[in-house]
Amino acid sequence: MNVGVLQFHLRLPENLSLKGKRQELKSIIAQLRNHFNVSAAEVSDNDLWQLATIAVCVVSNDQRFSNEVLSKAVNLVESGRFDVELLNYEIEIISL
Repeated sequence: MNVGVLQFHLRLPENLSLKGKRQELKSIIAQLRNHFNVSAAEVSDNDLWQLATIAVCVVSNDQRFSNEVLSKAVNLVESGRFDVELLNYEIEIISL
């Protein structure tokens, strides 16, 4: 069994409130869940209205599949469909 973990660090340059941040992140998380059948949540920077950290997790029996799903999730956020700037990301595959 393999667990893939992806952590995004995002900047929301046009955002001026926590309410706006929640709306944008809710949209991103919903898209990730719907497109890739993964678990996703905001995990850090909860009180900062222009920064966000989202974690995405996938469980699979194939390490390459986990990496492929997480890479596609990065591409979705990078595609420019959202009003966010991707600062950096980390992918980690854990074999159990």
